[in-house]
Amino acid sequence: MGLITGLLTLPLAPVRAAAWTFDRLIDAAERERLDPAVVRAELAELYRGYDEGLIGEEEFQRREDEILARFDAMGDP
Repeated sequence: MGLITGLLTLPLAPVRAAAWTFDRLIDAAERERLDPAVVRAELAELYRGYDEGLIGEEEFQRREDEILARFDAMGDP
C-alpha cells in the first residue's frame, strides 16, 4: 500500500478493524455452536431441566429438535 493510499484510507481503519473483529467473533461462535462437546452438554442440560420439571414438554421438544438438528449438521460426532 502506497503512502497516498494509506493516508486516504486511514479514516476507514476503525471500520476495517471492527469488521475484522466481528468476523473473528462470528467464526468463534460458529465453532462453539458446532462443537460436539458443547452440543452434548446443552442436550444433557435440557434433559435435566425436563426431568426436574423446569421445562414444559412443548419447549423441551422444540429445543431438543434444534439441538439434534445441530448434531445432524455436524455429521458424525
